[in-house]
Amino acid sequence: MSTGEDLLSPPEEPTRFADGKDAGAMRTIGEVAKALGIRPHVLRYWEEQFPSLRPLKRSGGRRYYRVEDVAMVETIDRLVHREGYTLKGAKQALQGGAAKRGAAQPTAAPAPQNTAPATPGNQFANRARLIALRTTLVQALHDSR
Repeated sequence: MSTGEDLLSPPEEPTRFADGKDAGAMRTIGEVAKALGIRPHVLRYWEEQFPSLRPLKRSGGRRYYRVEDVAMVETIDRLVHREGYTLKGAKQALQGGAAKRGAAQPTAAPAPQNTAPATPGNQFANRARLIALRTTLVQALHDSR
């Protein structure tokens, strides 16, 4: 799991936009959504939830994402979708609260003990067990350091 210092570090490689614009050009919400694979309504919701994500808004409410806004979206996406943070936990991490002290790690939920075979009806239960197991392992690794 990431330490507090590398939570906010920029991605290893900047997002590649295949639109012929300069790398520092502002992007519309549609361009950002397409490049990052995040739906526009999710980006608009994240703007409400994360005060630090504030793209420019021009006449008619059209959003323009700066390079730093795109980097912020990538960080939020990584925290929420790859590292298992809740939106609240990701917000705390980005605000420099608990993450810098090392306490914003995802909380491990107790793993369910039943081992039903994988069927279409219990795929969500299997996914929840796997996520809980992964979170438990990450927390154990973090605690052992």
